[in-house]
Amino acid sequence: MERAAPARRLPAQISAFLSFCRVEKGLAANSLDAYRRDLMRFGQWMEQHGVDLPCAGREELRQYIDGLYAAGLKGRSVARHMTTIRNLYKYLLEQNTVEFDPTEFLTAPTPGSVLPRYLNHEQVNGLLDAKWLHEGGSQTAAVDAKPTEIRNRAMLHLLYASGLRVSELCGARFSDVELNLGVIRVMGKGSKQRLVPMGKEAVEAIDKYLSSARASLLAGRPSEYLFVTARGGRLTRQGFWKLLGERGKRAGILRGLSPHVLRHSFATHLIEGGADLRSVQMMLGHADISTTQIYTHVARTRLRKTVDEHHPRA
Repeated sequence: MERAAPARRLPAQISAFLSFCRVEKGLAANSLDAYRRDLMRFGQWMEQHGVDLPCAGREELRQYIDGLYAAGLKGRSVARHMTTIRNLYKYLLEQNTVEFDPTEFLTAPTPGSVLPRYLNHEQVNGLLDAKWLHEGGSQTAAVDAKPTEIRNRAMLHLLYASGLRVSELCGARFSDVELNLGVIRVMGKGSKQRLVPMGKEAVEAIDKYLSSARASLLAGRPSEYLFVTARGGRLTRQGFWKLLGERGKRAGILRGLSPHVLRHSFATHLIEGGADLRSVQMMLGHADISTTQIYTHVARTRLRKTVDEHHPRA
């Protein structure tokens, strides 16, 4: 007897699971998008191999995982797929859609310890102070008077000063900023709120943007968002990636620059300056301090330098 075509039932199950994640678990939009991509790939694989979701066993799942490696995915990406599938089957088991959880004894790959890419102090200074170029190639003042460039400078200063995720940066609301206190209220993953100090230079850059550029961009249109475009909407993540890339080229950073690199730079420079790990965890919005511990490689480097410079028998 032929198995039922899984593609006819899987979309509804995926939709129900994603709704559960959004409503009950309160996952952020980016996490839901990642779940959706992983599960659609899983569903396509099952359709191609004639595997029905409720009937899938450990052997079929192992074949799927092996296929991810064969497709060139790294251990960290495969581990993320495994987490998504585990959560799906946990939900289906609770809903009595499956009789057992085939992921229970399925071993997930251990993600490698990859040190974060970050900028040194000179590169950060070059990025924040990079001069804009006219089409003819002539340099302007460090900060041009154009409203969009005043906005861009404020965003870059805030990102490096606070370590926000790019989604948090673009989603920041006007009411989230407390310039007199020097803090910004951030809605992070899982709808968890935190207060993050911004630093003097970021406060000054945002103050200049609010006083001389934001109203000009809005042209009388209302907006709840802090950083807006000339059309009155909020600047998107894609838009910020583009402006960051352009700014990086002007600073001589031609490769590997992303919003997350600035987030890594923020955390690394804090640890390098002597900040404790728990404080950095709170500012980054990490749920588990083990996620923040990757930055301790800087502390180890500083410790070795201290020993080399000050120990009598180093």
